[in-house]
Amino acid sequence: MNIALCHSMQYAERAKEVQEWFRSRGHEAHPSSFNELFLGLSDEEKEKLKLYQKYEQDAIREHWGIIEKSDVVFVLNYDKHGIANYIGGNSFLEMGFAYILKKPIYLLNPIPDMPYYKTEIIAMKPVVVDGDLERVVKDVLS
Repeated sequence: MNIALCHSMQYAERAKEVQEWFRSRGHEAHPSSFNELFLGLSDEEKEKLKLYQKYEQDAIREHWGIIEKSDVVFVLNYDKHGIANYIGGNSFLEMGFAYILKKPIYLLNPIPDMPYYKTEIIAMKPVVVDGDLERVVKDVLS
């Protein structure tokens, strides 16, 4: 199975762990191809690098290509900015790409209670796995 990982770049280390978890079970999981550059950086350094990559290296289109080639999209929605299960603008956009491409969408944690686009997230019918990575594998392969 080929999995596109979508997440805040603040969580590059966690995305790497999830990528390795899937790899150890024979699946390919792909965070942004820029993910490795974020490992070990401070939050401030990550924010600067993220903006540079979006503006100068077309990071959004780059991850679109990963989503397009994937079997499923898996959003790693950890707590951020005091919001439980945060889904940022870029991950929301990537969910929209997946929805249009008719790719199954999985969320690591429940849908966040975020004004303005909670109903849109619900409308894309993501499967919430409540932290159970194995469920992504079981659902897709069954």
